[in-house]
Amino acid sequence: MITEHAGTVTIDILVQPRASRARIGPVHDGRLKVAVTSPPVDGEANAAVVELLAKTLGIARGAVEVVAGASSRRKTVRITGVTRAAIEALA
Repeated sequence: MITEHAGTVTIDILVQPRASRARIGPVHDGRLKVAVTSPPVDGEANAAVVELLAKTLGIARGAVEVVAGASSRRKTVRITGVTRAAIEALA
């Protein structure tokens, strides 16, 4: 699910920690799948998700924030400075 409001985009993602390589997509059960190589320990996977999304979208890491599901594979992420179309292009 992707929502856009006042210069921010909120997306629901499904994180796959300890993947063989970092990648974004496809959409799985209505959530954008984000695979990261980091383990889900001490916030390492969350940090890797933030870094991967920021790098892929060409924005600062500070513009990407996990707002829900910090200890879950199902997360909600808020991204500032991008459009819904930019997020949809990732899938």
